Amino acid sequence: MAALLAAAGAAADNAYAPYSKFNVGAAVRAADGRLFASSNVENASYGLSLCAEANAIAAAAVAGVREITHIAVIGYPAALPPDDTIAAPCGRCRQMIAEFAVEGAEIILANRAQTIVTHHTIEELLPLAFGRAVLSGTPTTEA
Repeated sequence: MAALLAAAGAAADNAYAPYSKFNVGAAVRAADGRLFASSNVENASYGLSLCAEANAIAAAAVAGVREITHIAVIGYPAALPPDDTIAAPCGRCRQMIAEFAVEGAEIILANRAQTIVTHHTIEELLPLAFGRAVLSGTPTTEA
């Protein structure tokens, strides 16, 4: 977990966030153990900004990864000293995580100093996710 958090923290430190001034870094661990990290990349046209989680997952996907076991996210206001801010993935990123996460994959959220660390599953953060089971007609819950 330390390497994953370190990679997410380093990515957050290199975020391109001139508009929100809120740095986010994410690191994913593939089922084969490889790590992929990225940061948020903003754009003057806000809708074109890219989230750290989606960027890290995309980097893993380009490398052929189809299953991730862990993702760590660190986000913080860049202009402030380290504080207790914990940034959780947005809805779009939760859906991206659900696409690649193995069952029980761990989502680790931490503040900038990594003194506060929380652990979650995608099932907790995105209950009743839209995914392959829905598309195949396989029921995901009992009626």
